[in-house]
Amino acid sequence: MRARTALIAIPLALALAACSGGKDTDGTAKGAGKSEAIAVEDSGLGSILVDGEGRTLYAFTEDKDGASNCDAKCIAVWPALTGDARATAGKGVRASLIREARKSGGAVQTTYGGWPLYYYVGDAAPGDVNGQGLDGQWFAVGADGKLVRNGA
Repeated sequence: MRARTALIAIPLALALAACSGGKDTDGTAKGAGKSEAIAVEDSGLGSILVDGEGRTLYAFTEDKDGASNCDAKCIAVWPALTGDARATAGKGVRASLIREARKSGGAVQTTYGGWPLYYYVGDAAPGDVNGQGLDGQWFAVGADGKLVRNGA
């Protein structure tokens, strides 16, 4: 699995950078403006978290206590959902589950149900869930803040 992730990382990272407006100085994905709205949408996995553009949001099972354990190599494939402030609650989202984790450089990574949120560079369009279950460590997040492990 790691080889598959590594083989697609470089071209897909370039594609995501072109679509998302680039990265902040700490290597995380730029949020849209001051904060990003997150919502719940139906997918083949069930109801999952997405950003304001409908892109799937994932969690990493190695993250603990709301803190990211995704290093620079990891962030190249799994850019963090960041902005100037914590994300706001959109349709179907429990505002009480939204928190923030401060990154170096002042960026705020949004967490949901204690899970820092990420994108996957292999998702080219809204609604894609290509990161689901990768390496047995990456899963979409449900409205309840739990990892969606089906479809992996």
